[in-house]
Amino acid sequence: MRKADQLEALLAPTVESMGFMFWGLEYIQGRGAVLRVFIDHEEGITVDDCADVSHQISGVLDVEDPITGEYTLEVSSPGMDRPLFTLEQWQLYIGEQAQVRLLAPVENRRRMTAEITAVDGDNLHLTVDGQTLVVPFAQVDRANVVPQFD
Repeated sequence: MRKADQLEALLAPTVESMGFMFWGLEYIQGRGAVLRVFIDHEEGITVDDCADVSHQISGVLDVEDPITGEYTLEVSSPGMDRPLFTLEQWQLYIGEQAQVRLLAPVENRRRMTAEITAVDGDNLHLTVDGQTLVVPFAQVDRANVVPQFD
């Protein structure tokens, strides 16, 4: 099990018990490791919400001690350019644009800005320059919604 998956299993119940949606997390290892936890709520997220969740998560991390060495904990809203972590999140943004980075190229593309046209099982259908690519969800390294300003 990946470290990020272990951390999610450990922290998601704490976030959800506080009345927030656990949107996802990023764990960036190395010197000065960073654990970034994204929370959401239908009424939005305030700085105080982030501070409260950070305090609760810190307590869990202190007791369980899943990360060796020093790290920085960040808690924030996913924002308008929200990262997409799950197939369900991709489904919510069908018809929107996303910046996508893949682990390995699909049709000679590894980085792209694409329209999310469908989610079919474990596959994403992304349209780039009029061409639809079928991308296995497991091939996505990271993806963010491209905010639309009207």
